[in-house]
Amino acid sequence: MALANENYLKTPEIYCFDEIEKRVNAFKILHPTAKIIRLGVGDVTRPLPHEVIQAMHKAIDEMGHAETFRGYSPPQGYDFLIEKIQKDYRTLGVVLDKETIFVNDGAKSDIGNIGHVLGRDNIIAIADPVYPVYENATIMSGRAGVINDDQKWSNVVYLRCTAETDFIPELPSEKVDVIYLCNPNNPTGTVLSKAELKRWVDYAIEHQSIIVYDGAYQAYVNEPDVPRSIYEIKGAKKVAVEIRTYSKTAGFTGLRCGYTIFPKELMVYTKMGEVSPLIKLWNRRITNYTNGVSYIVQRGAEAIYSRKGKAETQELVNYYLTNASLIRAELVSLGYEVYGGVNSPYVWFKTPDGQTSWKFFQQLLYDCQVISTPGIVFGNSGEGYMRLTGFSSREATLEALSRIRKGGF
Repeated sequence: MALANENYLKTPEIYCFDEIEKRVNAFKILHPTAKIIRLGVGDVTRPLPHEVIQAMHKAIDEMGHAETFRGYSPPQGYDFLIEKIQKDYRTLGVVLDKETIFVNDGAKSDIGNIGHVLGRDNIIAIADPVYPVYENATIMSGRAGVINDDQKWSNVVYLRCTAETDFIPELPSEKVDVIYLCNPNNPTGTVLSKAELKRWVDYAIEHQSIIVYDGAYQAYVNEPDVPRSIYEIKGAKKVAVEIRTYSKTAGFTGLRCGYTIFPKELMVYTKMGEVSPLIKLWNRRITNYTNGVSYIVQRGAEAIYSRKGKAETQELVNYYLTNASLIRAELVSLGYEVYGGVNSPYVWFKTPDGQTSWKFFQQLLYDCQVISTPGIVFGNSGEGYMRLTGFSSREATLEALSRIRKGGF
């Protein structure tokens, strides 16, 4: 008799964004001619940069000749891409050893996979509200404990992240072992300054904790006091793994490529007190579980770092940031309580008249034909808030805002 991993049964059967699609599809059946505008799921819509396309075409041609054909990627990734990543970090004043950079198929994979090399008894801390994968990965790995009446897990420490804290997560009052931080934050679009992030690094050093730092939206940072990398903070290499992706930076949501940094200084401990660099455990994992990201995709990622590639990528980021700023400005003018949209493509706002998130989602969908994301899907503290994204086209974004304005919301 084959037994199930029952931890998987503890997560919702329908992923939160699938629930959104379920409701949208129900609306489409009733209103088949409605022109729906999507400002909900954080998927990009603009074409890939021209430099990326050219590089991938060239790589495909290389795959058609025996002399230039490539099979499996090195598990860590190709040197040509890793060296470009090193150089990019040097512009921030951060020096990385080549051996510490691991190319992946997008941030989401490593956010979940890192749990494979960490002990089951670790106490996990996550913000509330936050990207659902942090909590779901904790549940599926068997670390979450049991669910309480308030729908929170007994072995998870939920970091207060509410309007009272300006949606900046508070330091835990107790000792925790692994901390998930997202900066700029998804879903709230808020950011930790260098001074605020230093408090987290100092906490982790004091308690020998690990910070899993999700930097998926670092390209959207445009204020000088907001760090693009946690390694800009002194001592962070001792306590932090940094995960990045090209998905929102260069439109790679459909190509799948990113990378994770495992500094050599970052240590983990056995129950007997023995010390081991975390990078050694990660090396074991990737050599056994992956054959790497395709050569073609990695060549596309490399092209982002050329002079023209950087310009095209920045143009893409600026396009989405402008959409977010337009959404933010409109909502502020309508009297909403608004967060984000400055260093992030996400805008987070409070629902009017104390409405629940799902109720206001339905209202925007049925009255304006605009898809949003209800805050409750990001955790209990997200109730009563909504997320809109800047990832649609400019025309669709402006039309959606016009509909919301005319609807009197």
